[in-house]
Amino acid sequence: MNLIQRLKWRYATKKMIAAKAVPQDKVERILEAARLAPTSSGLQPYDIIAITNPQVREKIKPVAWGQGQITDGSHLLVFAAWDDYTPERINTMFDLTNAERGTKNPAWEDYRQMLLKSYPPRGSDVNFQHAARQAYIGLGFALVAAAVEEVDSTPMEGFDGDAVDEILGLRSRGLRSVVLLPLGYREIDADWLVHLKKVRRPRSALITDIP
Repeated sequence: MNLIQRLKWRYATKKMIAAKAVPQDKVERILEAARLAPTSSGLQPYDIIAITNPQVREKIKPVAWGQGQITDGSHLLVFAAWDDYTPERINTMFDLTNAERGTKNPAWEDYRQMLLKSYPPRGSDVNFQHAARQAYIGLGFALVAAAVEEVDSTPMEGFDGDAVDEILGLRSRGLRSVVLLPLGYREIDADWLVHLKKVRRPRSALITDIP
């Protein structure tokens, strides 16, 4: 299949085969796609927690509306955004860039100072919402990568973020959960959605061309 065919193949899987695990090499490629996703100013203001532990996933399931994919899938990815942009976090990413590229660019250093002056004063609420939007870019890359790998997935916003944060100890790490992504394989005979036609707005209704 080509990419578009893969995207037509994927859907928000409702029932996964609990006994069938996603091979770790596929999971690693999905995670690598998310790692390579673009983010604003290259700050990558989120972490991904990859959970295979059955007991931890059982704890998360009741605070996620009892959605079975959390425990039936073999992997659960939790996208957790930074709770704030701090000077330490900003400097860490700029220092990493300098170290990886082996050079210090004056314009890049000026940009660092601009972010240091503008981001932290905006306040944690604004900064968390901005970071969360970056996490969704990573989620999008993971969804596409999963489709390419022929792995089923279901993006989930239906969960108690405070409860998930407590279960995983995220707040102590300066993180807040944003979205969940179970990975697994569809159970065709038990999933009511699998045979239904994918419905999307037509191109003419969604896209405006400006020649």
